[in-house]
Formats: sequence, C-alpha cells, structure tokens
Amino acid sequence: MNSLEQRLDSAAEQLSQTYMANYPQKSARHLESMPAAQAADLLQSQPLHVIAGLWKYLPVGTSDSVFEALPDELASRLISYLDSHLAIGLLSRQSEQKRTTLLDALTVNHAALVSEYKNLLQYPPDTAARMMTTKVQAFSADILASEALAILRRNQVITQDTLYVLDVNQQPSGEFSLQELILAPPNTQLQDLAKPLRTSLSALDDKDTVIERFEGFRCRNIPVLDPQGQLIGSIGYFDVYQSTKEDLATDLQTMVGVSKEEKVLSSSWFAFSKRQPWLQINLLTAFAAAAVVGAFEGLIAQVTALAILLPVAAGQSGNAGAQALAVTMRGLTLREITTRHWRKVLFKEMIAGAMNGVVIALTCAVGVYVWSQSIGLALVIALAMVSSLVIACSAGALVPIVLKKAGLDPAQSSSIVLTTITDIAGFMSFLGIALLLSDMLPKG
Repeated sequence: MNSLEQRLDSAAEQLSQTYMANYPQKSARHLESMPAAQAADLLQSQPLHVIAGLWKYLPVGTSDSVFEALPDELASRLISYLDSHLAIGLLSRQSEQKRTTLLDALTVNHAALVSEYKNLLQYPPDTAARMMTTKVQAFSADILASEALAILRRNQVITQDTLYVLDVNQQPSGEFSLQELILAPPNTQLQDLAKPLRTSLSALDDKDTVIERFEGFRCRNIPVLDPQGQLIGSIGYFDVYQSTKEDLATDLQTMVGVSKEEKVLSSSWFAFSKRQPWLQINLLTAFAAAAVVGAFEGLIAQVTALAILLPVAAGQSGNAGAQALAVTMRGLTLREITTRHWRKVLFKEMIAGAMNGVVIALTCAVGVYVWSQSIGLALVIALAMVSSLVIACSAGALVPIVLKKAGLDPAQSSSIVLTTITDIAGFMSFLGIALLLSDMLPKG
C-alpha cells in the first residue's frame, strides 16, 4: 500500500512539474489564487528552472508573499536564477534584514552577482525610486473582484489605496482604487473595473519630474517602473507633499544664510560655524550700501531730515523685495514656474510693485508732510517709494530665477543678493531724487 501511495505521489509530482513547465502562465494564475504558504509548499518540490519559468507571471504583491514563505536557501537560489530585472525588483521589495540574509547566502558561490545586485539596488538620491513605497499590490487582468479581495485578505499587505492590473507581459496596464474594488460586484473582472494608467514614472526620474507629474495629472498615486516596464513601487501624493514641505522648510533656512543641516537643537558651535560665513558676506554687502549713502554725504549734511527718512526708504524696498522673492521661490520649488517664465513673473512683479508703490507713496507723503511741512520732502519720499518698490519687486522675481538658470541653488544666496539690491535701490532712489529736487528741500 505504501508503495502504491509513493507511486501515486511521484506521478502527481511529475504531472505537476510537467504542467508548470508547459503552462507557466496558467500555473501562475493558480498560485495567485492560493494562500502564500500553500503556494510556497507546492513550489518547493519543483526544479528551480520550473519555478523561475512561472515566476515572471506572478503579479507584484502575490510574488512577494510567496517569496517570503519560501525557505531562505531556496529563495537565495531563486534570486540567482531569475533574470536580473526580476531579481532586483523582488529584492527591492524585501525588508532590509531579509535582503541582507539572501545576499549573504549568495556571496559564497555568486560573489560577482551579489556585487552587481548591490550596485543596482543603490538608487541615486532625489530619484523616484528613493521616494517610492515598495508595498504595492497588482493583479492579473482576468481575475474577479471577489478573488482580488480574497488575495488582499490572505497576503495582509498594507498597501496604498491604488491597485494595479497587469497585462500578459506583467506590465501595469490599468489601475483602480481599493474603494472601487470593495464596491464592485463579486464577479466583475478586474480588466473591466480598471481604468487606463494616467501616467507612470521611471525609477531614475528625478524629484522635479515626480512633482511635475503630480501637478500635471493630479493623481493620488503614480506607479514606478524599472527599465523593462515592470512595476517596482508606487509614489503617493502625501509622499510628494512631505518631500516638498521639507524642501520649502530648507529653503526658508538657506534663504537667510542658515545651513540645511542645522536643526533647532543643534549645538551652538555648529550654528556659529555655519552662520558665520554668511554673516561676513552680509557685512560686505552692508558696506556696499553704506558706500552709496556716503556718496551723498554732503546732501545729507545740508538736509538732515534725509538721514531720518533713509530707514523708511530702505525698509519698504526690503519688505517688498522679500515678498516677491518668497512667492517666486515657492513657485520654483513647487514647479509652478520654470526659468522660462521669467518675463511673465517679472512683468507681474513690476506691476505689483508699481501699484503698491503708488499707494505707499501717498500714505508716506502725507505722513512726511504732516511731520516736516515740506512739500519737496513729501514729493521726494513719494517718488522714491514708487521707484524703489518697482526695483525691489523686480529683483525679488529675477534673482532666484537667474541663480537657478546659472545652475546655482537659488535658496542658498537669493536673500543675500536681494538685500544688497534693495538697500542700494532704496538709498539710491531716495537720495538720487533728493539731489535732483534739492532746491525744494528744507535746509538744516
């Protein structure tokens, strides 16, 4: 009896092996519908070439769950046998501990392969692969909604709420939300439920491209593909929001000469060493502005009221320039604009500066006249306000765009350059107009 059972088991195993070898895609569909542990048990009795032959037909998510259920020894041998892009995608979705264990086991017999895989797994900074989550779930197009829900329950993978449908080449061809899957009739095929992909990202796309895609397509999630078009991860809107928010916070620091690395609880010495160079640069620019004032020393000596009003002129132009700079920097960071939009941004800020300048000029002129009883002094401050605000707003728009166009970090030095321009513009406008209208000014 035992001999008969052994022959039957052997025959069943041979039939299973023959079926999997000849019909790998259909075998993968059967494995997709099975619990991961049961599918792993079935695969353990198969030759490695049979497992590798059907593995490329297992959807992302299901393949990860089955792979985790395989013994480490078989899993490491499978990694060495799979095509490199499948192996890299599979390894990238494993935990750090699991990946290290598998690669260490492979090092003994496949040291060169392990070195290659480690290099391929190191994605450059600020790329889509660095921003993505690898916890994604995909399904074959011909399975039913009820089967897909059963797979999600069995795999117990915490994934984003966008799920993907794969075509016969295991490339994503459609997407649908978890809510749509739950509400769909149980016998609905996923290919009928899914909508075409709106867009996708390559693993090596830079952060600028990622943000532009989200801005352009208004997606909740965007799939990330490897060079062969295989799904390896997904980026959610929240991930991009967090990254952009960090960029904005960093830009706020660097705009005023604070290092990106400095935190609120950094040491005093660290803060000193990072801030001191920029304070020295600020000092030089302050001397440049002071030189402008020095050029009008004789006029200021004759009309002492000018010295009192100098901070007003410089302060207003500085504030106006800072406003324009903040808006432009935000636009560049969020990719609302590029350097190609410089004319439009400049024209908008010039008009805004002129309009604000006229209103501020009227208010300031009235105040100066009440204080000094001098029409000439009121006229000088009014004209200076208009001209300095136009210059300051124009500079606030152009400085970051020019720096970015030149390949420099606009956040790193925009504020320093702008401060110099606005101080000089404010002093030059006020004192230059005062010199032209000196006959109308009260002496003393």
